[in-house]
Amino acid sequence: MPSDHEHIDTDMIQIAVNLDDISGEWLGHVLDKLLETGAADVWYTPIFMKKNRPGYKLEVLCRETLLYDVRTILMNETTTLGFRWFPLSVYRAERSYREVQTMYGAIPVKQGWLEGQIVQEAPEYEACMAAAERAGAPLKQVYQEVWRRLADR
Repeated sequence: MPSDHEHIDTDMIQIAVNLDDISGEWLGHVLDKLLETGAADVWYTPIFMKKNRPGYKLEVLCRETLLYDVRTILMNETTTLGFRWFPLSVYRAERSYREVQTMYGAIPVKQGWLEGQIVQEAPEYEACMAAAERAGAPLKQVYQEVWRRLADR
């Protein structure tokens, strides 16, 4: 279970697979399925493979206990015949949330802490998107309003 306190996860793995014959639409589908199964993060990067073929490197960060589930998705939903993985540790900063009152309503902001100091603040995307839709405003204006309120404190 995720913790909001500073800690190191030592039971993590990173899975990587190079794909040279898969469409972008399929990659989006695979990314969604991997996140739904519990992966902490999923990303893909354009690469060039042997014989200068364009492809993608798909990477998954997850707990080691998800290896079987991730394997099933990769083998069933991509064009790969194999993949590689390796153990790693992940540092996670202490986190907290606060609400910032804006002209678009209350927006939750995630804060990252290091040694008792806030080192990162970020408005929650879903809340900003909902506020923008309600107000008929551009998303970037909602973000700018949150940042302005954070700077005013």
